[in-house]
Amino acid sequence: MILKATAGGGGKGMRVVWEESQMEHAFHSAKVEAGASFKNDGVYMEKFVEEPRHIEIQVAGDQYGTVCHLSERDCSIQRRHQKLVEESPSPFMTRELRQRMGEAAIKAASAINYESVGTIEFLVDKDRNFYFMEMNTRIQVEHCVTEEVVNFDLIKEQIKIAAGETISGVNYEPQGHAIECRINAEDPYNDFRPSPGKITTLHQPGGHGIRVDSHVYAGYTIPPYYDSLIAKIIAVARTRNEAIDTMHRALSEYVIEGIKTTIPFHLQLMKEEHFRSGNFNTKFLDGFEMK
Repeated sequence: MILKATAGGGGKGMRVVWEESQMEHAFHSAKVEAGASFKNDGVYMEKFVEEPRHIEIQVAGDQYGTVCHLSERDCSIQRRHQKLVEESPSPFMTRELRQRMGEAAIKAASAINYESVGTIEFLVDKDRNFYFMEMNTRIQVEHCVTEEVVNFDLIKEQIKIAAGETISGVNYEPQGHAIECRINAEDPYNDFRPSPGKITTLHQPGGHGIRVDSHVYAGYTIPPYYDSLIAKIIAVARTRNEAIDTMHRALSEYVIEGIKTTIPFHLQLMKEEHFRSGNFNTKFLDGFEMK
């Protein structure tokens, strides 16, 4: 089983319990970390799924009870429960599984009369059984992956819902393929340690099929106090292999000097055989070595 903080995510306040004798220590340890991270030491217990895929369904609901889903994102490439790469559609997905997960996500959002854009997150085992993990009642970092494959402005939709407008209620299937790499101010050659400091040189890639969302610029100083995410790069193409190749090209053109970033990690990952074949889960990076 696994213990999780009720007030947060990202691996904080999370402990896996393999033996009954470990429960008391794990419970107190999770509570202390949850309290320090979220000012709320509440924890809950759920089934632990070994080596799952992390697949989430984007949903939208209006003030009149209409809820729809906008397909899935695969967020299984993680380290220490922090997402590094997201993509849509998931290479693990089937149309039948998408329909079942979409229906479950709509049912969950409808049960709480959800109004806005949000995400229902699931763990999916090797046999394609899926388990509810949590709901993020907000726009997420990876929302732009969905935007690119369903041609939909989720931020605009969120504002329209808040203004009392209705949604169509149509469920969406992904068209083409989109991959997002999170560019963090971290050193992948040194266990992804944070790398705050001043960006001395910045050149962002562009061209057909590339989107970059960022707030940094040459001369910007990254403080040590916050999340290390400094940019998101999204590659869009007709197929997954084309999207991966487009991403690799863009990453090779991305220049950030003055600090360490995760760009070298992403460049290596885009060439990794098992990633390219879609054969991965949330444990994929365990033992991954930078070259």
